[in-house]
Amino acid sequence: MHPTLRKILYWAPRLLCIGFILFVASFARTVFDEYLDAWQTVVALLRHLVPSFIFAAVLLLSWKWEWVGALLFSTFAAYYAFENLRHPHWVLAISAPLFVVGLLFLLSWLSRSSVKNAQH
Repeated sequence: MHPTLRKILYWAPRLLCIGFILFVASFARTVFDEYLDAWQTVVALLRHLVPSFIFAAVLLLSWKWEWVGALLFSTFAAYYAFENLRHPHWVLAISAPLFVVGLLFLLSWLSRSSVKNAQH
């Protein structure tokens, strides 16, 4: 495999995932539109940021073990799509990027293992 393509396959899922985490985290700003006291705002903000924290933790694991990202991000995508079939726009906005991240982690993992096999 060409080294440039290998670099693209390495960085694409990671950068796309960071962008997706920021996208999901941006929804947490809606808590400031509610009329809550300071403590309720903190609690609501943390509750809204839980998915971003989970995705960030999976990204950290996936940085080293790409198969983890392939498995978990694809699972998250399928779960969200199944749970929100009545809202196809939500599915496209959330599940599609998660599935693409999972697929890119899979391709990155497969490209690394094929390089290792070719060297032995």
